[in-house]
Amino acid sequence: MNLYLRLLLTWLAARLKPRIVAGDEIRMTLRVWPHDLDLNGHMNSGRYLNITDLAVIEYLTRCGFLRIAVRNRWRLIRTGTLISFKRELKPFRMYTLRFSMTCWDRNWIYMHFAFEHRGKLMAAGYVKGSTLGPAGINSRDTFGVMGLAPESPPFPPSLQAWIDADRKIVRGA
Repeated sequence: MNLYLRLLLTWLAARLKPRIVAGDEIRMTLRVWPHDLDLNGHMNSGRYLNITDLAVIEYLTRCGFLRIAVRNRWRLIRTGTLISFKRELKPFRMYTLRFSMTCWDRNWIYMHFAFEHRGKLMAAGYVKGSTLGPAGINSRDTFGVMGLAPESPPFPPSLQAWIDADRKIVRGA
């Protein structure tokens, strides 16, 4: 299925699902389609990232933020992703994507995701993102609209390690 069609269907379905608050976890049940495959016959590593984009759309729609972002002409931006692959997802397999907002800092919101098949972890990681408006990155406005407290929950050690490594990579570039 074309990704734009998948995106539209995800957004429409999310509008019919129960509302959530920032910090809740959502679960999406999906299937590996032939166009999701790479030459090795399993889900393409890049497709995992496309699927996490669908989770972002569902998440932000269900918490009411997407409508506000559109009204304010804020664009959603992904500025980093960390993913670790454990097992392959084969054609036509059903899988569950668990997705939640984990924590935030001055500029960024960090979200956790996990792909599972029959209770086994297939891949997991984090997404780092924000909103970009006419005046630039405006996470502070985002926090208020989403009902987030100014102070984030504690950062998990694995996320903090990625943030530290990310800073070193950027400095060394």
